[in-house]
Formats: sequence, C-alpha cells, structure tokens
Amino acid sequence: MIDVTNLTIKKTSDLLQKREIKALELTQAFLERAKKLNGKLNAFITICEEEALKQAKKVDELIANNQKLGPLAGIPIAFKDLFSTEGIRTTAGSKILANYVPVYNATVVKKLLDSNVICIGKTNLDAWGHGSSGENSDFGPTKNPYDLERVPGGSSSGSGAAVAASQCLAATGTDTGSSVRLPAAFCNLVGLKPTYGLASRSGIVAMASSLDSIGHLTKTVYDNALVLNVTIGKDFFDSTTTENRIADYSKNISRGVKNLKIGLPKEYFAGLDQSIREKTLAAVKTLEKLGATIEDISLPHTKYGVATYYIIQPSEVSSNLARYDAVRFGFGREKFGEEAKRRIILGTFTLSAGYYDAYYLKAMKVRRLIKEDFEKAFSKVDVLISPTSPTLPFKIGEKSDNPLQMYLSDIFLVTHNLAGVPSLNVPCGFIKELPVGMQIVGPHFSEELLYQVGYAYEQETKFYDNRPNI
Repeated sequence: MIDVTNLTIKKTSDLLQKREIKALELTQAFLERAKKLNGKLNAFITICEEEALKQAKKVDELIANNQKLGPLAGIPIAFKDLFSTEGIRTTAGSKILANYVPVYNATVVKKLLDSNVICIGKTNLDAWGHGSSGENSDFGPTKNPYDLERVPGGSSSGSGAAVAASQCLAATGTDTGSSVRLPAAFCNLVGLKPTYGLASRSGIVAMASSLDSIGHLTKTVYDNALVLNVTIGKDFFDSTTTENRIADYSKNISRGVKNLKIGLPKEYFAGLDQSIREKTLAAVKTLEKLGATIEDISLPHTKYGVATYYIIQPSEVSSNLARYDAVRFGFGREKFGEEAKRRIILGTFTLSAGYYDAYYLKAMKVRRLIKEDFEKAFSKVDVLISPTSPTLPFKIGEKSDNPLQMYLSDIFLVTHNLAGVPSLNVPCGFIKELPVGMQIVGPHFSEELLYQVGYAYEQETKFYDNRPNI
C-alpha cells in the first residue's frame, strides 16, 4: 500500500483515476491512521468509519463503471465540527450540543459529498469557534503534530492537525478572525479565507455572521484550489453569497508573478518576533527574484483592528448564542464554557442601552475606515504580503490565563475579516523545527491571483515536503 503521508489530492486523484489504488484501500489506510494518532493529537471528535467505508465502495463502483468523476472523488477529507452533517453528530466543540444530530447537510458539506469525497470524520475545535489555540474545546485540546506540547492554532485546530498529520488530505474550517489561517501557519499548511460571500455558510453553526467565512486547509496550493472549485457559489439559503466568477481556480495557477506589484504593509512588520520577520522578508525576496516588484504600503487603521473586532464579534456572538436556550437546542446556558461566557457578557454589554452608540456604532465606523485602507492599497499594488502570526506556535497553557494576550494572536488577521477580503496562508519555512506562515492578501474576489502568487512561491520552496515525524 502506498504511504499515505506523502500524498496530495492531485497525486491521489491521478492514482485513483488510473486504477493504481482503490478508494476503499485508501480510505482504510486513512481511517487506521486517524484512529491510531487520535490518542496523541485529539484532532477528531467523531471518526466516521462506517460512513467512510460506504462512500469509498461507492466511488470504486463508479470508477469500475467508467463514470467520469471530478478530482475530489475518493479523497479522504474531514469536516470541522461546526458543519452540519446529516445523521452524524455536530457538536460545535461544546457539550451543549454533545448529542445533537442534524437532519440535513450544510451546503458546503452537500457540495463536497456530491463530489464523492470520503468523510473521515468531524474535527475538534475551540467551542463555538471561540479561540486561537484549540484549548477551549469541551472535548479537550488538540495538539500540534510538529510539537505535542504546543497548540496547532484555532479555532480550526483539529482540521489543521489532521491534515498536517496526514489523517486526511483536506479539511474544512471556518474563519471569523483567524481560524483557518492561524492553524495553517502553525501546522505548515495552505489555508484560505475566501472573500466574504464567496461560499455558503448555510448549515454551519454561526459565530459572528458579518465576519464568518468558510475555508479549507490542504498540504498544497493546487489542492486548495481544487477544493474551492467545489465549495463556492450562490446559495438560496445564504443571501450573502454571490454567483461563481471563475470556473476553475487551478487553470491559471502556474502563471507566475512576473510584473506583479506586491505591497508590504509596514504596520504588519512591527512588534513581531524578529526571526519571523526575517523569514517573511526572505519569502518576499524569493518572489522578487521570480519577477515581482515590491513596494512599501501603509494601512493606517490597522492599530484599531483588534479593538474593533472584539467589539463587533462578541456582539454578534451574544446574539447568535441566544438560541441555545435548552428549548430548541442544547441543555441550558450553564454549560457554556468560560470563553463563551466571556464573549456573551462582552457582547451583551456592548449592545445594551446607553453603550450601543459609544461602542458598537463607533466600531462599525472604524470598520469602514479599515476597509477603505485596503481599497486604497489595492489601487497601488496587486496583493499584500505579511506574517500570519506575530509568534511561533506557543505552548499549551501558555496564554490560557491571559485572554487579551490570546486575542493578540490574531493581530495580523482580523482586519481581513472586517474588510471581507480574501487571505491565503502559505508555509514559508521553519524556526527551531516549528512552522512559519505568511499570508497573501488581495482585493475582493481575487482568489485566483492569490493562488498564482502562492503557487509560484510554493514551487520554488516546497516546504510542504517537511511533514511532522509522528
């Protein structure tokens, strides 16, 4: 049997289509690895062995009958446990929903299953998506495959760890302020937060509705584009979605970066670990060598980003979590974890009479200024590049007693959600054997361009080959 730890989606798809491997054998190998490593990593809340084997047999039958299948057919993936899955429990990482079994699939889940992917399981996360580390899950923290004493990033912690450890070939995530890109950076993966509204959020447990975005984590840029091809599109059940603008994000991925203008926002290079700064600038030099031009840019309202985000986001959290009142869902609010309670209290206070104008309304005005910063920048350059995280993956428990320090993990990330622009994390090396990520940011609906830049850099460096020894 082929060593699954070295596979990408593209390679696996080629092997399946050529009938050099069977979907059932592949699925059994990934299930075995998922179960074997889950005691170490705690990446999965639920492993879907019965469903996965059934789906794999179906794919093998379709291939045997010479059915034309897409590149995701037979690919083992995992769904973050915020995504509703018909007949499979969906917990949102919270004991409040420990026994909740949806009767329908989220739109993105349906699209992927219709593409004949194999669902290996549901991944662990910070409860309700509240966190940057994976430590806030009611089902225990997820551990980083590159160092089991460190966090994998959050809130899509299980998705990041599962792909990095080759327990699956791709995983879905959600990104409200960092929750796809930070796990991607901490786990040496490619992670996309697409443009707000590019893909449906219907059937995904909501966190902050004006900021939430679906996303996905993969080993390579090309693989990420293949997943986006399936997940995007207008959805009747999500009025914020838009029509597809591009049919195939992988088609022009190898165009390169020649003559592209790359902006370096000076605000993103201040106050971060010096070694991370050097790694990011070295990556920029690589892109310059490949033909891009570099220009310094300013996003002056960046300094207000975290404060603005942590007014708007808790306000929307407090509204969205009000439905878990033990009447329709859950077991009662006394079972909310500390972080959920903190955000409910913050949001309720912000929206209360006498404080709405002073906090929420003012934050919405600053949000507009942040969006205008990006619009002005993209009138001068094609994309922006910055570090994804100001630090390396930190140790489990290191920031647990300091919520503000934990919130500052997202300092280079939240402004992209506030502005609704797409952002792609790409691995850019290692420091002390720990992964470092950089993010490529573009104007609305520029995902194709982000993939081109990311792919050009990835092909030059191939950091995705450096898998964890676990």
